[in-house]
Amino acid sequence: MANSGVVKLVLMATVWVAVLSPKAEAAVTCGQVVSNLTPCVSYVLNGGKTVPVPCCNGIKTLYNLAHNTPDRQTVCNCIKNAIRAIPYSKSNVDLAAGLPKKCGVNIPYKISPSTDCSRVQ
Repeated sequence: MANSGVVKLVLMATVWVAVLSPKAEAAVTCGQVVSNLTPCVSYVLNGGKTVPVPCCNGIKTLYNLAHNTPDRQTVCNCIKNAIRAIPYSKSNVDLAAGLPKKCGVNIPYKISPSTDCSRVQ
């Protein structure tokens, strides 16, 4: 009987710690963005009939990682910085902007060098 009381006390304490502890949220990093979008580079530079599966997997992974506004803004800014860092044409930007739709992901902003990432929700 005494063991039952101790077990209940430990379970209650565990529940309270879980409920009252601050929730740790992992922030998306530019490293994660680059890693997940690297398989898309060849398609964005050269086009093609279909988007490579690893590219779509990376886009879906990023979409699933960006749970909140700060994470979505980070992803947006990382993409914009990557676009600025390389020479690009309108064709390249159009191919990049079309990736989410072609991969079945609906992101809340347009992939473009002119996107205001501070407005991304």
